[in-house]
Amino acid sequence: MKILFVVGDHLAGALTGAVTALAVRGVGAGGTDMVVAMLLGAVVGSAVHLLLALLFSPLLGPFQVMVPGSLIGMYGGMLFAMRDSVHGGSPTLSSAVLVGGLFGAVVTAGVELYDRALRPEGSDR
Repeated sequence: MKILFVVGDHLAGALTGAVTALAVRGVGAGGTDMVVAMLLGAVVGSAVHLLLALLFSPLLGPFQVMVPGSLIGMYGGMLFAMRDSVHGGSPTLSSAVLVGGLFGAVVTAGVELYDRALRPEGSDR
């Protein structure tokens, strides 16, 4: 049963990253000032994270959704908006969503590794 939670965590992270990349691309940060784009991306990414957290927390648990999701939403939003503002982002919408999904999965894996490294030896959540 625990493997379902791990798979769900990574799917939720990938979904949060993909939706964040899509939302940031939708607000049109391309060509704007980099700092303004990053702030806009952080706001949009945080809003996406909060919306998805409300939907997925009952299924996956608040910690596993909130911690990686906040990192993916805020920092991913900033990253995607910054890349778009300097025209260095993904050339197509589908590639932006793919990059967002990969970013989300990698951040979720990083949080999981960090959590395991800090867990006392022999404990099982």
